[in-house]
Amino acid sequence: MKKPFILILTAFFAILTSCKKENSNGTQTPNYVIGKNRYIIKVDADDREYFVHVPAGYSSTSPIPVVFMLHGTNGNGEDFYTNSGWKEIGETENILTVFPSSWKYCIIEDGQSKPNTEKWNAQPAGWAPCAGETPKDDIKFFKSIITELNSKFKIDNKRIYLVGFSNGGTMAQKCAYEMSDKFAAIVESAAAMFGPQPTNPVRKLPVLFQRGNEDYGPGATGPTAPMTSLSTMLTDSTSTLLKGHLYKFSQTQIYYFGLNPNFTISGDVNSILTATYNSNSPNDPLNVYTVALIKDLKHSYPTGAAARNWDWLKQYSLP
Repeated sequence: MKKPFILILTAFFAILTSCKKENSNGTQTPNYVIGKNRYIIKVDADDREYFVHVPAGYSSTSPIPVVFMLHGTNGNGEDFYTNSGWKEIGETENILTVFPSSWKYCIIEDGQSKPNTEKWNAQPAGWAPCAGETPKDDIKFFKSIITELNSKFKIDNKRIYLVGFSNGGTMAQKCAYEMSDKFAAIVESAAAMFGPQPTNPVRKLPVLFQRGNEDYGPGATGPTAPMTSLSTMLTDSTSTLLKGHLYKFSQTQIYYFGLNPNFTISGDVNSILTATYNSNSPNDPLNVYTVALIKDLKHSYPTGAAARNWDWLKQYSLP
């Protein structure tokens, strides 16, 4: 007599569980709250963390654009959720903003062993994992997040964007090559470049590279780059201003993305100057590269950047 009783009890709990998952009208209860959400996703047997800000204006009946924001070295998703300004822009502009956390490694950098360092695996890079450390597949992590977002929310898959700062900016550059079929446009903020790109881009997408005219990297200093020197820094391979990064980045982008090497400068020398490159092909209007030089900025994600970056990003969508 015990077996039928157990079967009945099991069936009862199954019904009870299913009721908890559904509202009275038969729809599933949302697995999110308006505001801050923390999620853990399994990637290659590792628990990976990301945060999502759901704006008050979100509706499950209308597709919502998505912005990923990648922190720098020794940051995490929650830090940038709090401090980047993107959750506020997400609230006012009705954007789903996503803040993944990188992995914590022991690394070798500048000849020193640095345990418990949070880094995106944006190789080639200026650091290497210590013996026994295995760099994580962050590209797979981001793709898994997009898949999970589609299961939780009604997102606009043609309007998913990526912004990265510092080590996150270098990771954003890697994504410009390997995930350009997923992201509509990308912002690389205060990124560095340590080697040639390993592959041609999946798709030639719009990219904005932004750098402060006093930015020589975390904790580093150097001569302030005059705002009027933007053209020189983009064309002179011998310029050491800002470590020559503007030349390296622009020439790499020209080569791999098939850009016209001629550019147009606009903006204000007292705030932000931009140089814009366009595709060599008239049939590829989305292949745009913009370099922004920001006055009086050291190595940081600048105040107000989220709003400016959104104004630039939102003009683009996947074809």
